[in-house]
Amino acid sequence: MSLVAGLYGTLPIFIGGVLNTVAVSSLIAMRIPTTPFILWAAFEIALAALRLPALLKGRKAIAEGREGPTLFYFSLAILWAASVGYGTYISVASGDWVAASLACLSSAAMVGGICFRNFGAPRLVAVMIALSLGPCALAAIVSGQPILLIVALQIPFYLFSMTKAAYHLNRMLVKTMRAERENDHNARHDPMTQVLNRLGLEAWLRDKDAKNGAALFYIDLDGFKQVNDRLGHSAGDALLTAAARRLQAVAPPGAAVARLGGDEFVMVVDGCGPDQVTPLGMEMVDTLCGDGYRVGDQMVFVGASVGAAIYPQHGADLPALLGEADRALYAAKATGGWRCAVASDGTPLLTPKSVRGPSAMPPMPWQERPEAA
Repeated sequence: MSLVAGLYGTLPIFIGGVLNTVAVSSLIAMRIPTTPFILWAAFEIALAALRLPALLKGRKAIAEGREGPTLFYFSLAILWAASVGYGTYISVASGDWVAASLACLSSAAMVGGICFRNFGAPRLVAVMIALSLGPCALAAIVSGQPILLIVALQIPFYLFSMTKAAYHLNRMLVKTMRAERENDHNARHDPMTQVLNRLGLEAWLRDKDAKNGAALFYIDLDGFKQVNDRLGHSAGDALLTAAARRLQAVAPPGAAVARLGGDEFVMVVDGCGPDQVTPLGMEMVDTLCGDGYRVGDQMVFVGASVGAAIYPQHGADLPALLGEADRALYAAKATGGWRCAVASDGTPLLTPKSVRGPSAMPPMPWQERPEAA
């Protein structure tokens, strides 16, 4: 989409090119008022009347995230290049060297604008350059002026070099865009699990319209520390990655899954009503705890506790919702874990400090599937 947007950009260059070709064709038609030149000037004016609205329509569509009239726009651009080439050919073939000089200078000047505006589509650049400037070489051959044969030799090399430059600029642009996209992805995603990080979650929420309500689920793995302590951090990392995949699998369409750090995950579900919160939270618990995780050559089991908060009932922004969901999470842990607790509306829940500690964790026998409390 960014490459296509570039084709509709640089409006001043576009207007300058259109005005130049209309002025040159009109002046030459006034100097040589014959049918070929009058038709050329009329065609340039008609193309200008079509190309400018197509450009403006395309710019508006791209700005709104829609597809513009790209094929029609490309067709007009090719016709314009062919018209420039036609005018150059008949001007040189006419033997009027004032008209020929004016037309050739105009055609050569257009090549820079063609490359600068359209290097997002290098094949289009190659076609437009060949159509606009190529006829100069043919006209030099048929002009009957031996000195102009040097033009027939120079222009093919010029066409080749400018086309190569367009392809080079295109590769540079694509490489830069890929690097920017990768950097943006890395900035918004957890490098290990590849789900969103907190920055990515905040960006996701900014782009969402939560008029229909939303629910935030704060998920913590019970017994994860034992896995880390017994099998090492690489095993813990593998477990977290597998848990993230399970959360993504159970997430409703359009939901966001994020890892805030350690074994703490967050899922935000847009349009989730109060009656859907607890069933969805328990589905997360079942998904995370229903089967063991193979870590290396061993099967390990962990539990999960979930705290949920509803927008806007429990908070109007991410920090407020996280705070209420965190309180609900530790209330779930205080009652034995392996369950989903929803933030109460106006009734304080147990604070994290009052429930945190060894007594709040359910027993987690090693390499055995624990029974829910």
